[in-house]
Amino acid sequence: MVQNGQAKTATVRIQRFNPDVNRKPYLDEYTIEVTPETTILDALETIKSFQDGSVTFRRSCRHAICGSCAMNINGKNMLVCNQPLREHLDRKGRVTIRPLPYLPIIKDLVVDRSVFWEQYIRVKPWLVPPETVPEREFRVSPEEVAALNNAEKCIMCGACYSACTVTAMSKNYIGPAALLKAFLRILDPRDSIPAERLAEVGGDQGVYRCHTIFNCIDACPKGLDPTKAIEAMRGLAMKRMAFEEARQARQETINEPIPLNVIR
Repeated sequence: MVQNGQAKTATVRIQRFNPDVNRKPYLDEYTIEVTPETTILDALETIKSFQDGSVTFRRSCRHAICGSCAMNINGKNMLVCNQPLREHLDRKGRVTIRPLPYLPIIKDLVVDRSVFWEQYIRVKPWLVPPETVPEREFRVSPEEVAALNNAEKCIMCGACYSACTVTAMSKNYIGPAALLKAFLRILDPRDSIPAERLAEVGGDQGVYRCHTIFNCIDACPKGLDPTKAIEAMRGLAMKRMAFEEARQARQETINEPIPLNVIR
């Protein structure tokens, strides 16, 4: 970032690609004024509004909740709506913005997330309650609460999915985001099909395909830990029938939390 009188300027390098026109991606450079409040998304909006209306990207809430604006900034996946531009400039005052990797490009910074959502649906992220609801409330242990809260905070932005090297090699891999949501339902004491869920995530494209490189942790804008959930499901998948029997007994009797020796 360089001084220009009282204003400061930055060079924003954006990867451009229209599959209907271009043979391969290329970088366009734009110069904008920067204030301490300017976010990367602000920079993109400024470029689109005042310099090049053809620049294409996704955004919605601007509060790091919707997950629409996940992109690759200087080689790292993140949400651009809450990232100050100044913090991502190199010594020459430049920042490079690319689309999420390992996903087909629709245009410029917009990627096709169809395979990401297909894996999400694959794990049946909805609750499947028991046929007979117990008279008493569902009791939940502190450990279960912590795990459930962790999974519920996922905003499905796809940053972890496209940072995962396994998804780059196999589009059949469930991926860290969907596995984290599967873990949410597996630990939910109201759910009635934990064995079915564990059989799905315990397949050859599930938890055992994870290489434990931790790229998903580094990429998550909410600071979540999909790898920890994957490790827990590896243990549960090996004794899924015992886990489901304990779940059924819990739902049919006094609804006590499942003993930790079954979860581990």
